[in-house]
Amino acid sequence: MSLIKSISGIRGTIGGKVDENLTPLDVVKFTSAFGTWLQNNKNKKDLTLVVGRDARISGSMVNSLVTATLQGLGINVVDLGLSTTPTVEVMVPELNADGGIILTASHNPKQWNALKLLNEKGEFINGENGADVLALAESEHFNYAEVDDLGKYETRDDAFDIHIKKILDLPMVDAEAIKAKKFKVVVDAVNSTGGIAIPQLLEELGCEVVKLYCEPNGQFPHNPEPLKEHLGDICELVKKEKADLGIVVDPDVDRLALVDENGELFGEEYTLVAVADYLLKNKKGSAISNLSSSRALRDVARNLGSEYFASAVGEVNVVTLMKEKSAVIGGEGNGGIIYPDLHYGRDSLVGVALFLTHLAKENKTVSELRATYPSYFMGKKKIELTPDIDVDVLLTKMEKEYQNEEISTVDGVKIDFEKNWVHLRKSNTEPIIRIYTEAFSQEEADQLGDQMIEKIKSLI
Repeated sequence: MSLIKSISGIRGTIGGKVDENLTPLDVVKFTSAFGTWLQNNKNKKDLTLVVGRDARISGSMVNSLVTATLQGLGINVVDLGLSTTPTVEVMVPELNADGGIILTASHNPKQWNALKLLNEKGEFINGENGADVLALAESEHFNYAEVDDLGKYETRDDAFDIHIKKILDLPMVDAEAIKAKKFKVVVDAVNSTGGIAIPQLLEELGCEVVKLYCEPNGQFPHNPEPLKEHLGDICELVKKEKADLGIVVDPDVDRLALVDENGELFGEEYTLVAVADYLLKNKKGSAISNLSSSRALRDVARNLGSEYFASAVGEVNVVTLMKEKSAVIGGEGNGGIIYPDLHYGRDSLVGVALFLTHLAKENKTVSELRATYPSYFMGKKKIELTPDIDVDVLLTKMEKEYQNEEISTVDGVKIDFEKNWVHLRKSNTEPIIRIYTEAFSQEEADQLGDQMIEKIKSLI
């Protein structure tokens, strides 16, 4: 199957051969590398790591391997058990821990799992640190603890309570306004840990909750990526239940998709747009997303007298730019909300609380709220090239071809036209240029992608 080693962690399919799949030996090796890297870079004897996992089938096994390996290095472990990515991120600084490991393959199917690595702030380690961890994993220069120096192990079952209380205590979350509306909400948590956390949050906000696929058994009832083609069941149930809205999260609860009262998708790109609209109406500042996210966020920010900036693709890049610009709100167009007043990580729980506050204060239905935002449509295409073609040179030629337009070369080449845009990014593993477009209609977005393919071919 597959094993992917990257600067942000290790991801692969369970079973198979060592170094080709995510086998027990690979889990132990990579955990050992991260633990050893922390020991080499922390000026203290006793280290503590927070570990949490989503509900996928392999989670318990991988958790046992990770926690035991850390103890074997002499590192103390706080095991949150079934958790969410944002909950682990919140709990690392809450417990004054030295880092964390989240066991989740996010929106990948059930045969996948992964180790995602956090620093002492509860944020993903950066590229330089990730490269150091990968090098350590390859060297296998590990020194395990003797018997009297093994790490301690403890469990915590209050992490969701702590996370939710921090959300409810945020000044921009108006729990009373939400309670007064008595929203009826359908939740699809794809049988992972969002089925615990999201209903708990909603109930504390006075909502009536209808659960769909909220049993945290890891048996995903549909493809776990929260895209339109996978969400027919919740769209039907929202209409049947006459609910005010539907909430969809992925297995580790860092991506948030919404369904309106008519059973129509709000649009994953528009989760961030709506939350930013609410926050920027109440606090001037900047909004951040990546270069492949919708222009709608830029439009909303500028209409409210705020600035908008775009980062390279990747959560770490979004967070870096958010800190640089002291952003009020940021995130990614895949439904990832990053609210720095809570923490610098994509968080569906805080996204739900802020969206419901906005909905309550606007006194609109979800579909009426969606109609207040500009409508854009996105297209995704790719062009495969022969291995002898220098993709970087080709992208430079495209940049020169459109030099009279607004150009960004932060991550590939993004060309902003007056009414649409195209973002060209090269694959890191094969001679491919990925082409992302956005326009006022799907036909126009797709046509723009086709035009770019023809232009690239003409430059080869």
